[in-house]
Amino acid sequence: MDSHAAGAGPAWPSATDGNLGPEFTPSASFSIDEEGRRDVGLCFVGDSFTAGYGDPKALGWVGRVVHRSQHPELDLTAYNLGVRGQDSGDIVGRWRAECMPRWAQRHERRLVVSVGLNDLRHGMSTARSRLNLANIIDEATSSGISPFVVGVPPSADPELNERVRVLVQAQADVCSRRGVPYVDCFAPLVSHEQWQTDLATGDGVHPGQAGYGLLAWLVLHGGWGAWLRVS
Repeated sequence: MDSHAAGAGPAWPSATDGNLGPEFTPSASFSIDEEGRRDVGLCFVGDSFTAGYGDPKALGWVGRVVHRSQHPELDLTAYNLGVRGQDSGDIVGRWRAECMPRWAQRHERRLVVSVGLNDLRHGMSTARSRLNLANIIDEATSSGISPFVVGVPPSADPELNERVRVLVQAQADVCSRRGVPYVDCFAPLVSHEQWQTDLATGDGVHPGQAGYGLLAWLVLHGGWGAWLRVS
């Protein structure tokens, strides 16, 4: 991760509202190889933020997180399956078909989902966005795949941000009900000077190098190590 990300500030609380309804426990099992390592297949599905669009280093937050996730206990194989312009409905339709071949022969399957801005752009209702995310999580957990969800970051448009605020609260609630880790990228960054500066030099939606470093910092400090089960 870039040096500026380490100074992003304290670990902000997640935007969860409590644990309601049925609880699901991710059941990704793992085994240890002869060298004492776990064979982990890690798939990232999402939109342009997942793909790292706008980052001149072509790393995005995913590349930075994977770089910082290397660990003596892990034999880690990571795949970035972000597609620019896709919404949560698109992810529902493709995640299993694209991830399963990449998980073949992997002993431990883990799924990172980050999507939502295009739900708003495409006029999708909050209820439908909630359902799409819930379906992804439920299908994954019922198949022994451990999910981790990264929320939508703020834009430079205050009106759009009000809609993002509603969506991320809904996403956080879906994850809280299921005991799935959720990283709130909206509240910590909506008034963050470096984030807003980065947006101002781009398209007002996607950050550059500094902004993706901030997103990576939030993920790495948002329960990532505990989810991967590494110290």
